[in-house]
Formats: sequence, structure tokens, C-alpha cells
Amino acid sequence: MAAEALIPTSPEEAASLFGEGANLTVFAGGTILLPEIASGRLKPARALMLHRSGLDSFDNSGDVVRIGAMTTIASLIDGAGDLLTRFAKHVADGEVRRNATVGGNLCASPGIGSQRGDLGAPLIALGARVRSIGKGGERTEPVEDFLAGDRSGRLVLSIEYDRPSGKTAAEIMRRRHAHSYAIANVAACETNGDLRVGISGVGPLAVRARSVEQSRNPDDVLNDVDPLSDALASAEYRRKMLPLLVRRALDQLASA
Repeated sequence: MAAEALIPTSPEEAASLFGEGANLTVFAGGTILLPEIASGRLKPARALMLHRSGLDSFDNSGDVVRIGAMTTIASLIDGAGDLLTRFAKHVADGEVRRNATVGGNLCASPGIGSQRGDLGAPLIALGARVRSIGKGGERTEPVEDFLAGDRSGRLVLSIEYDRPSGKTAAEIMRRRHAHSYAIANVAACETNGDLRVGISGVGPLAVRARSVEQSRNPDDVLNDVDPLSDALASAEYRRKMLPLLVRRALDQLASA
């Protein structure tokens, strides 16, 4: 384990101890980092342990859903009741979901043999915003911009999105083993003719399929993503299946 462990007891203390994140490993649920440590691939010198930080607030009572970074994925299944729930219940298995956090899933590094960050697709489709702190201070930005930027010096505090008033759709392709692994995820949300499409599970980061949003042509998804090969599926297979999944999601919206 780390030679030095920092254990904040409030969001403010967590932000202060994080600073700009230099030479610091952030521990949320530990479902990714603990196996990395056990295998010897990760040897953190300093660890920021967030289990007592108070970043686990979850408020879905109003028109804006607010999710603290330390909210567990299992809590989403019990409380969100929307597009995000449909993806959360397929992440890994029950034991992992009880410990894994929304912030950890969003910030997950590329996996070995499989892709991570399943929740990125529905969060993009829902127009979620990420509140983070680090170098340059606190900022709030669209989730797709956060994912595409340099996240190494940012500590996620919370995620929020407007409760969807339109139609949503989800297409999920997974390979089941000891627990569930993503091959491809497609999430779509349409409100007053405005379409948002998120893709995850096909590469190291979730992306917004802007080409599909503009054309509504499922084949255009390959202009937005470049699928990878891993232990679960080849890039060629993903390239064949992804337009089909997008088509199904758009058909869901059309028939809703």
C-alpha cells in the first residue's frame, strides 16, 4: 500500500489535500486500483483515500440530478430510475457495484484486456456536467469535454444533469464471465428534436457521436469512434456491430 495515506473528512479537505494532484493516487472504491497494486503494476507513494470525504451525496429529488463522485454504482440502481440506471445495473457484478463509484468509473484508466468507463455513454447522452477541482481551480464542464481533456490533475467532486424530459434509448452488448464486460454501449436522448448520443465500451474513453446526432445515419458512428481490439472482441467485430446498435437505439427513440 502507499507509504503515506491522506484521509479527508469533508469535500473541502479533500480538495485541499488533492491540490494539483502531483504524485498522488486517488482511491475511491478501489475496485480498479487494488488489483493493480496486488499485481505489482501500481506502487503509489501517496494516496488520497476518499471513503470518509463526504463526496457520496446523491440527490434526485428535483429537476437536476446531482451525484457525488463517491456515490456507488449500486446506489444509482436503487435511486436514479432513468437511463443511467439501465447501464449501472450491467456494470461488472453486485460485489463490484457495491464498492465502485461513479467518479471512479468516469475516471477509469484503460483496462487490460477490456474497456472501462461504461457510464460515460449515458452521462454524455444525458448532457451531464462534471464539477472538478485541481490546477486552475474549480470548474464545471460537459462530461465529453472532461473525458477528452487532461484529467490527471483533476479531482472529480460531482456530476449533475437535468432530469430528461424527452425520450431515451439504450443498447448494451456485453460478454458475461465471472462478471459482465462491455463490448459496446450506446445511449441516446432526444428532447424537442435535439439528439445526443454517447458511446462507450469500444475504446479507452466514452465519446459523443456528433456525426450521428447531425445526420441520424447509424453508419456515421464510425466517424466518431475508432474501435479497439481486446480480449472481449476484435475491432472489426465492434465496427460491424456498433452501427447496428446505434440503429436500434434510434429506432427506440422513433417508436417511443
